[in-house]
Amino acid sequence: MSDFSSRRGKGGLGRGLNALLGDVAQDERDTGEKGAARGAVRMIPVSSIAPHPEQPRRHFDEAALDELAASIAQRGVIQPIIVRPHGHDFQIVAGERRWRAAQRARLHEVPVVVRDYSDSETLQIALLENIQRQDLNAIEEARAYQRLLDEFGHTQEELARAVHKSRSHVANLLRLLDLPPEVQAQVVEGKLAMGHARALVGAADPVALADQVLSQGLSVRQTEKLASHDKHGAPTTRGGSPRPAQAAPAGAGSADIEALERQLADLLGLRVSIVFNDDGRGSLTLDYSSLEQLDMVCQRLSGERI
Repeated sequence: MSDFSSRRGKGGLGRGLNALLGDVAQDERDTGEKGAARGAVRMIPVSSIAPHPEQPRRHFDEAALDELAASIAQRGVIQPIIVRPHGHDFQIVAGERRWRAAQRARLHEVPVVVRDYSDSETLQIALLENIQRQDLNAIEEARAYQRLLDEFGHTQEELARAVHKSRSHVANLLRLLDLPPEVQAQVVEGKLAMGHARALVGAADPVALADQVLSQGLSVRQTEKLASHDKHGAPTTRGGSPRPAQAAPAGAGSADIEALERQLADLLGLRVSIVFNDDGRGSLTLDYSSLEQLDMVCQRLSGERI
């Protein structure tokens, strides 16, 4: 496999994205004299900072921003925002949520580290920093992956390693971009979960099926059955629309377990195995391929933000 540190494609970097993200993480930890040695942490006016116009996150959770703003009002901005010179002011490389929350907390200045990243480096960090550390919706994450593939020539395997997720997770997300815009919008708005959307990929009429899923409150498993019927010629009602999928009985077999495995795999970006016994007991196994992936799982289980 090729390494992220090799120059790839027209927009490839001379060093790897993992290295760039490592720089960002180190800058956010460095303060005082140690910070000054790498690029001093300093205070600049909030009004002198602008967000990156092409960062993947378009939707910010208002309640989460209010919660962060309340914390910042009490304790200040603990981690510095990474910026780069932009005209007479500065542009955000990493930390837009903190900047937005600082505005809500009515801070006049925030701590920053200024780095001289190129346009290419800034865009790639903006994309990957959001994927790795924020809860993007599935469509935003898929679009970020697609940009990294199209504009910088990276492979799915390289992206998966950089964000500590499985290659199948990356591939499944990219398939969501085949859905019609109307269905993608429902995912962005939180009306459809990723599992529902993935089941609709390749259906003859995903828009109609998505509306049926929402109106009937169908589960992912029911959606998969409905989409499968749609692909292969579903039995229909007299009105010509597909028959609604029937709910799976309690204690259903391997098909429902496999559906649950896929849902958890989509959520965690790891391969998931479930062993289910007749007496209700069983085991849940998560397969990780690096210490970074293990750390990510531990942080999620402990409730820490990544």
